[in-house]
Amino acid sequence: MEDFLGDLAGRVAIVTGGGRGIGFACAQRLARSGASVALLDLRPEVADAAARLATEHGVAALGVAVDITDPDAVTAAVAEVSATLGVATVLVTAAGIPGNDDAFDVTRERLEQVMAVNVTGTLLVAQAFARTCRDAGRGGSVVVVGSISGRIVNVPQRQSAYNASKAAVESLMRSLALEWIGFGVRVNAVSPGYVRTEMTRWDVENLPDRVAEWRSRIPAGDLGRPEDVANAVAFLASSASSYVVGQTLVVDGGYTIL
Repeated sequence: MEDFLGDLAGRVAIVTGGGRGIGFACAQRLARSGASVALLDLRPEVADAAARLATEHGVAALGVAVDITDPDAVTAAVAEVSATLGVATVLVTAAGIPGNDDAFDVTRERLEQVMAVNVTGTLLVAQAFARTCRDAGRGGSVVVVGSISGRIVNVPQRQSAYNASKAAVESLMRSLALEWIGFGVRVNAVSPGYVRTEMTRWDVENLPDRVAEWRSRIPAGDLGRPEDVANAVAFLASSASSYVVGQTLVVDGGYTIL
């Protein structure tokens, strides 16, 4: 696998939501292939995550605390990455928040918050990244982390706001892919199913009946690991997928084939 993705060595990658969970697993996978990695996360602990990445994998790493819904902050963060690590040619947008509300109860404020982080934040970071690639005369790869929730209606939980945001993210990905391939920036997505992360840990520990229903619908028999998603991300980030444009790689243990 390392030889297959060997062209990641020496490249600079940005991972949003990189402080933990799927984002950090993606950062680890890219670092293991030799990429320098900048972690963008709202949590100030992102600096500690970057230090851990550098120590464990021997690569240059940077942690930037940033609100991805703030366009000026995003522009400044990407500029800091360029000044510190060099021009990034890989972007992974893993930042996101859940929205578990009954459709009768979800408020406008909650819907706007979920859309702002999951959709607007994805677009703002992708714009800043793609402009940097264009201005430097370089190609790049954007991997958007979507969700099977953008394709199906999850049960038994109610999450209409989250589902809508992830459907928007997948449509956004295809639009960006069409617009940006002309100057060498490929855009694709991964669509994870149920994965063991901080976002699902509470359910696993406190809602065994809900998690049992999830498992019963997964042909592979259990929740996935962040590393399962990270391996798919690394493939789409590398030149091994150089002719893959505007596509979504579903990583769900077979959940959506039923």
